[in-house]
Amino acid sequence: MAGARIPRVPLPEGTRLDTLAVREGLPASVWGENSEALFLTSSFVQPDAASAAARFANEEEAFIYSRFTNPTVTMFERRLAALEGAEACIATSSGMSAILLLGMGLLKAGDHVICSQSVFGSTIMLFGREFAKFGVETTFVSQTDVGQWRDAARPNTRLLFAESPTNPLTEVCDISALAAIAKDVGAWLAVDNCFCSPALQRPIEYGADLVIHSGTKYLDGQGRVIAGAICATERLVNERFVPVMRSAGMTLSPFNAWVVLKGLETLSIRMKAQSERAHALATWLEAQPQIERVYYPGLASHPQHALAMAQQSGSGGAVVSFIVRGGADGAAIARRNAFHVIDRTEVCSITANLGDTKTTITHPASTSHGRLTEEQRLAAGITQGMIRVAVGLDDVEDIKDDLLRGLGTL
Repeated sequence: MAGARIPRVPLPEGTRLDTLAVREGLPASVWGENSEALFLTSSFVQPDAASAAARFANEEEAFIYSRFTNPTVTMFERRLAALEGAEACIATSSGMSAILLLGMGLLKAGDHVICSQSVFGSTIMLFGREFAKFGVETTFVSQTDVGQWRDAARPNTRLLFAESPTNPLTEVCDISALAAIAKDVGAWLAVDNCFCSPALQRPIEYGADLVIHSGTKYLDGQGRVIAGAICATERLVNERFVPVMRSAGMTLSPFNAWVVLKGLETLSIRMKAQSERAHALATWLEAQPQIERVYYPGLASHPQHALAMAQQSGSGGAVVSFIVRGGADGAAIARRNAFHVIDRTEVCSITANLGDTKTTITHPASTSHGRLTEEQRLAAGITQGMIRVAVGLDDVEDIKDDLLRGLGTL
């Protein structure tokens, strides 16, 4: 982009992640504020007509209209890009709108997508139903079987999409292996990094082209706002996504951007503390006789444990899922038992959101994946007896006691 550019914070080369999390963004205004400013304005006054024309023509970088340019949103974008090790970032109104923008920016009628069958339920619906209306075909494959990804590739494959870990089974994909497949077929690899955040995992380091975020989760960290983002190269952001954003307007509000921007300041210490609690809870759950199976990448029993420890900075993350016993008696009994455990809790928040400092508990088959068919749920490994716990900053002993209220009375 020719002409003047929006200035950057003067940080030393090689500044580390935890410092970037509290410093990266925009320089302070003339008032010298230490906490980032919140710019609640819909538009920006231009110095003269010629400057306005140049800026609207993208000949000069400046703030114009908050649907696609706002200082607070830019601060969030720059900070998240720095944490992910990406050249650029574009913020969106939600995690799902980030995936919508991804598809609108990269895909066209006749293109083919390969997607993990274990991703978030709304993501499956977006690729499998909404994008299909516009001539984009999606093949759903096993999250962990690299051979299925390779076999699904076609000459018109343009995008590979995965979550790692997945919601709620915490399945981990081999990002480097998928990146190699994408490169071989001339496609992009996008990885949803919602469960780990850049505090635990940076997919670009393993070859991913794009990183997707629901800022609603760990980036905010306290369940306050809805937000999303795509991290990628400057070229992809500026040439593929910004034009769509200007026309379609899946815009992140400045206030929500500011909230998530401040949430990033404590991301690293929150993720460390919540992951430690989740590991302790998962270890305890494995010893409970009422539980059939526990899903947590930090456990040696997890099928992708070694891969997770390599990709996720040695952490299993903060989400634990488990199946209560009784599934052999039929789906109705399994569902009843899962509801019983959830309904007996007095500390955990019964909500499908995750990433909060408050521990949350939910029944994925009837909430986050409730719109899928039973066949789709079973293909993803989501049974009626499954419960997902997103561990917050509550005392882990209180969470154990809370789950025992239901487990102990099955």
